[in-house]
Amino acid sequence: MNKIKKVYCRGFQGAFFVAMPVLPYKDPTIIDSLGDVPEILDEQKYKKPFVVTDSNLSKLGASKNLTDVLDAADVDYVFFDKAFPNPTTRLVEEAYQLYKREGCDSLISYGGGSPMDVAKAVGIRVIHPKVPLTKMAGIVKVLKKLPPIIAIPTTAGTGSETSVTTILVDSETRHKFGISDFPLIPKYAVLDPVTIHQLPRGLGASTGLDALVHALEAYINRSHTKESRNYCELATKWIFENLDASVDHESPEAERMMLLASHYAGRALSRSYVGYIHAISHSLSGKYDLPHGWTNAVLTPIVLRRYGSIVHKKLAKLALCAGLGKVDETDAELAEKFISAFEEKNRKYGIPDHIDAIKEEDIPEMAAYAAKEANPVYPVPILWNAKELEPIYRQVMGR
Repeated sequence: MNKIKKVYCRGFQGAFFVAMPVLPYKDPTIIDSLGDVPEILDEQKYKKPFVVTDSNLSKLGASKNLTDVLDAADVDYVFFDKAFPNPTTRLVEEAYQLYKREGCDSLISYGGGSPMDVAKAVGIRVIHPKVPLTKMAGIVKVLKKLPPIIAIPTTAGTGSETSVTTILVDSETRHKFGISDFPLIPKYAVLDPVTIHQLPRGLGASTGLDALVHALEAYINRSHTKESRNYCELATKWIFENLDASVDHESPEAERMMLLASHYAGRALSRSYVGYIHAISHSLSGKYDLPHGWTNAVLTPIVLRRYGSIVHKKLAKLALCAGLGKVDETDAELAEKFISAFEEKNRKYGIPDHIDAIKEEDIPEMAAYAAKEANPVYPVPILWNAKELEPIYRQVMGR
């Protein structure tokens, strides 16, 4: 990246960092039990919530954890179970039209990141009915208050229940894009271990590692605060302590701690952002319809090693939080232990070190999308332009 573009990017990031103390972050109220949802609806006078979940949860009967509670309390709600991984603008429009026809006044998302992305995007359509979602891409364009969202994660990974962002795929171009603004933070987050107790092992692992990527990218970025650093360190510690037991459903307490870890990692990324791991991952998952947490996990060791020594000091601190080394070891040694531990988790859960789906002819376009997403917003350790990102895609191909 040329010097002028670097100065612009760092100046843009610096302005946001200076403004951070006065920006309107408002973390959701944490609710410990699904059983409390009807009471929240009643107290807040939400008459007809629009429930967004995904088709797999519906087919497996997992969504009954929520609908049984709502039915028992005689809540009038509309049920939309068509969300899918990498949700599209066309899907959101279908959900929005149903929300509008049924006269709903609030949103409940039940699922992983995809139902939460759909719920947030429906909220955007409600307050901006004449603006295409693709025109809202970027930061601080929503501005208005959304219908209230009660977010119920069924994976311990996305952190979407506390984030300022929704991620969508343009149905026409297959380009994946993000919309980020403070009104997108849900009003409530329900962190109940029962929601992840039947999560398949592979999905539990990839989403748990996704949460770890949120924490580490927010931590190695340049625009972080004491608060966000604390969130990252806690999340990293809890994930290394609880991921395996949670994935294998050996302990409800481990599942609860993973939900909390994911939540605090989500708070961190909302303040300190993610980086090139996510930007590249979004381009890959949008182009080839790959699971986002899975692509993040594949990319992480590759991108961290490409950053090199500039991230060693921060990775060393995370390694100590994770219990991976001793304080008298060098930063380089501890950083390598952290990256190696991540690779070991990937191997343990069957996550490969490359992605076969990538086509050489697609790389320039994907790299351009990733660079556009990341620059100037993400305060990454090193600034790379599209040409500098292309070799990462080729390395992920196994070349």
